[in-house]
Amino acid sequence: MLAAERRDHLLGLLAREGKVVAKEVSAQLGISEDSVRRDLRDLAAEGLCQRVYGGALPASPAVVDYAARQSVAPDGKRKVAAAAAALVRPGSTLILDGGTTALAVAHALPRDLVCTVITHSPTIAAALLDHPQAELFLIGGRVFKHSAVTCGAAAVEAVQNVSADLCLLGVTGVHPEAGLTTADADEAAMKRALAARAADTYILASSEKIGTASRFRVLPWEKVSGLITDADPHDTVVEQLRAHGVEILAAD
Repeated sequence: MLAAERRDHLLGLLAREGKVVAKEVSAQLGISEDSVRRDLRDLAAEGLCQRVYGGALPASPAVVDYAARQSVAPDGKRKVAAAAAALVRPGSTLILDGGTTALAVAHALPRDLVCTVITHSPTIAAALLDHPQAELFLIGGRVFKHSAVTCGAAAVEAVQNVSADLCLLGVTGVHPEAGLTTADADEAAMKRALAARAADTYILASSEKIGTASRFRVLPWEKVSGLITDADPHDTVVEQLRAHGVEILAAD
């Protein structure tokens, strides 16, 4: 089989089955596992898969820069944001992550809502300046420009001194096996710190993130209260998550 044919076969497996197991492909095609791994390395270099032990998973499309991400699945993000905003109760304290879906949540919060919002995103804080009843706390630290958020040791330390009723957290990848992932190690650590300070943590994930993975794990499924997504309820990944006890909040 030619290299181009192997490439198409691997991409087809990722699309149909949501993963590639190098050992299985090697046996199916009668080629060495080294050849499969080389092909997967090439696909990963093009951003077409995320390599994991033993094979690969679909790569998340949500790893492009912040400006580009604003044009990715805007309708899905608005649906997820509306469902997430409905979880914020008057008088409660919310930890709101950064990113484009979280920004949509900020815009979806009622202007007259009485609440406290803790965020490490200057963009989120600015979006809530015209909410007169919302008290804002901005966590400082090194600015990670890719997601327009602060992270690093100073930001993680500052988060240890707050508590909240609810955390709404964004990720780039949502996968039954890989868990909840993102593309930067410091950002993953910051997300874990945020989630640890809230009574409940819900994941914001528009449908293009479902079934994909990035390099760094944020949280395992048992550490979150549920997933908010506009993905089809009968999507194979969504059904797998539900079967494993993950609460799925449908964003219609």
